[in-house]
This record gives sequence, C-alpha cells and structure tokens, in this order.
Amino acid sequence: MITSLFRNAAIYTPASSQTPLSGDNQGKVDSIARGALLCRNGLIEKIGEEHAVIKDLSLYDVDIEIDCEGCCLIPGFVDPHTHICFAARREREFSQRIAGTPYLDILRAGGGILSSVRAVKEASEEELFQTTLENVLSALSFGTTTIEIKSGYGLDTETELKMLRVIDRIRRETPLDVAITFMGAHAVPQKYKENPDTFVSILTDEMIPAVAKQGFARFCDVFCEDGVFTLQQSRKILQSAQKHGLKPRIHADEVYDTGGAGLAAELQTVSAEHLLAASERNLKAMAEAKVIANLLPATAYSLRKPYAPARRMIELNVPVALATDCNPGSCFTESMPFVFGLAVMNMNMTVQEALVASTINAAWALERQHSVGSLEVGKQADFLLLDGDSPAILAYHAGVSPVVSVYKKGVLVA
Repeated sequence: MITSLFRNAAIYTPASSQTPLSGDNQGKVDSIARGALLCRNGLIEKIGEEHAVIKDLSLYDVDIEIDCEGCCLIPGFVDPHTHICFAARREREFSQRIAGTPYLDILRAGGGILSSVRAVKEASEEELFQTTLENVLSALSFGTTTIEIKSGYGLDTETELKMLRVIDRIRRETPLDVAITFMGAHAVPQKYKENPDTFVSILTDEMIPAVAKQGFARFCDVFCEDGVFTLQQSRKILQSAQKHGLKPRIHADEVYDTGGAGLAAELQTVSAEHLLAASERNLKAMAEAKVIANLLPATAYSLRKPYAPARRMIELNVPVALATDCNPGSCFTESMPFVFGLAVMNMNMTVQEALVASTINAAWALERQHSVGSLEVGKQADFLLLDGDSPAILAYHAGVSPVVSVYKKGVLVA
C-alpha cells in the first residue's frame, strides 16, 4: 500500500455536488493557495490546507513526498467524446477541404468517413490497436486520465466488434480509464443509401444484440442529422440500445436543427453532442432532463464553423462539458488544453467554467462522477501539475501544453 504526499500546491477543483454543475454553479470551483494532497493505495485520503494535512502525518508512513513548488494542481482531464480508434489519418483530405473542395465532392471521390471505414476494415486488429495506442498515449501526455472512445468506422457487425475489442484492450493495457461507446450508427453505408431503413433494422436486430452480448460497450451513440439518421430512425436505434442494456448518447443538431436535442431530453440520454444548431426550446428540455451538453470547440475550429452557444446554454441551466472529438477527419487533436483554451477564448466561458466542463461535468457525461472529475476524499488520485499558479495558464499560454506531470491513481504516468 503506497502512501504519497503532494504539498505546496495551488489546488483547484470543482466543488462537490450531487448533480452536474450548471447555470450559476457551472463555474463553482474551490481553491487552496497552499494546499496538500495525501493519497493512499490510489485514492485521495486527505486534501486541504497544507498545514492541516501534514499535522497528522505521523499517523501515516509516507513513501513518497513531492514538493509541488507552488504549481497548480487540478483534476485529470476527462474527455467524454472521441473517435480516437481509427486506422489512418486523412491529411490529404484536410488540405483539399481548406482549399475549398466541398465535403460531398471528397466523399464522392472515396474520401470522408468512407475512407476511414475502408482503412479500419483493411487493418489487422493489431495494426488498429497500435495506431489507437499511439494517439491515446498522446492524449495521456496532455493530461487526459479518463477517456471515452467510440467505434463507428466499421458499419458492419464484424468490424464494429473488432473495434470494440481494440478499445477494450486499450482499457486493459493503458493507465487510462476508458469508457466504451458503440456507434455503428455513425453513417449509412453506401450500399444502403437508397434504403437506410434496412441498415437501421440491421443495427437494431443484429448489431446491437451482438454488441450487448460481447459486453465491452456501456453506451450507444447515433448521428442524428440531416442526411444521416432521421429523428425517427435515431429513436428506434436508441430504444433498441436501451432494451439491450446500453446507455444512450446522441450526436444532435450539429448542422441543422433536426430535433435531436429534444430527443435527448425525451429519452434522457446521458449526453448530447455538438448542438451548434439546437433550438432554445429543446435546450430548455435538456436542462430539465439534466442531459449533459458535450461541446466540441476544436471541431468548430477545424471546420471553420461557428462555435456552440455555450454562454446561452449555461444561462439556460444546461450542464456543459468539453471534449476533443478526436477523429481523423473533422478534428484531429487529442489535446484537452487546446480545447480548454478554445472554450475560454472563443466560446466565452470563464476559466472556472471550462475547468468544471473538462473535469466533473465530463465525468458525469460518462457516469464516472463518483470516482473521477474532482479532488475529493475517496475518489481516485487522478490529477495534473501545471506550469502555472492557476488553471488560467491553460488558456493564457497558448499553443503549448502547460501540463508538467500526469498522475493516475497517485502514480506518475506522464
């Protein structure tokens, strides 16, 4: 049983709460100018003012003592939305896109999501694992200690199950906590474009039961958007997922207001993603249902699109979380510090609101709030040391990562 003491740190953590932080509480952060954290066997044993923590230190055999030299200590980042399991980058497509080539032209030429699907099908399971591992360990170096990873580049039962096996191996063989999401409803395969309901039936009657039987995925996500899955199809898919014990999530209203946010409230999904075009009426419904809004500012940045209305969501009491949306097409970044900075600079969130959104609210979006997302006695000792004296350094020192050290369950991992 290892006992470690971290002292002389400027500690910042979301305030303890029994619900996701929203509205006036979205930025509720506790701070200690000179604090200390004692962890034992991977869990936080004591946290508070340094003098209060160390006065009873004789009761413990401290194995490791670290002077944080006034650095800022915050909870490890929780990234609640990624497509980080993929086989090949799409760098050439990025160059085409910023040169003005429409996405549909790229798609017709065999690019877009279809190229990612093709690459995953062609890759061996080991190749897919190694590519994913490289990206996940990079995310860890940027301070992500808990991550959600979706399937969705298979679009058939065999390949989706292969992706989920790879993601589960990432869960077992890396220090990160990994939440696994099945997203076979990421796109309609080319051969079902004229009859998408047939693919929906395959999802509900074949794929979802097979995923549930495999037992790796906890969540099921669907892309509810014009030209992808309709509101009715999305409802059918998510209700099937619920029937088979998978918790629902939804990509909603990214481009058009299709009512996805309203469906999220109706089904009480764990989270709703993107939400750039969601109506105020449906956002209010989400607030009442306490559905987490997973906002993805790096995607808006990459696509040169307007950002999600985070300020208005907070005013409407929608609990807001932040995520990278790391994927090979529209947003290739695994850096939560970059996302944090974009939220502060381009979505008008305060530093405190961004800290809450990238830690405890993101943990709520993965149903991990009881173990990660804030620094509290009994929770995992997942935390970061930053090269600064407050979380503001994450937005202030732009273009770099101020993450000095990453600790997972009290152990230095990056």
